[in-house]
Amino acid sequence: MKQIYYTEVTELGEMVTEFYEEKMIILFKQGAPAELEEFCVSHEINQLKEDIQVNDTLKVNEHEYKITGVGSAVNKNLASLGHITLKFDGSQDPELPGTLSLDDVEVPEIRQGDVLEIIR
Repeated sequence: MKQIYYTEVTELGEMVTEFYEEKMIILFKQGAPAELEEFCVSHEINQLKEDIQVNDTLKVNEHEYKITGVGSAVNKNLASLGHITLKFDGSQDPELPGTLSLDDVEVPEIRQGDVLEIIR
């Protein structure tokens, strides 16, 4: 297994869990615009070593989720802003360019200190 991306959750906005019903988690590197901060899972480290591809795997601690679709802006946005939307909808063609689609499963509850990795 090769690590493509690595980060650790540093803070959770007050409204993060509101998006669980929509099967979404919004990631943003520490320092998101104030109007977005309350909706975001913030992280400090932002190591994208290679472009993310379909069939890569997102790990949230020890839980694994297959990547089913990569929006056209995911790699650029993640590398520059640490900002993408994780959507657990199984889509092969994400609706928005900044969306990373994953297995259609229940959204994992994210906590401060969690490790997020993408592996191939």
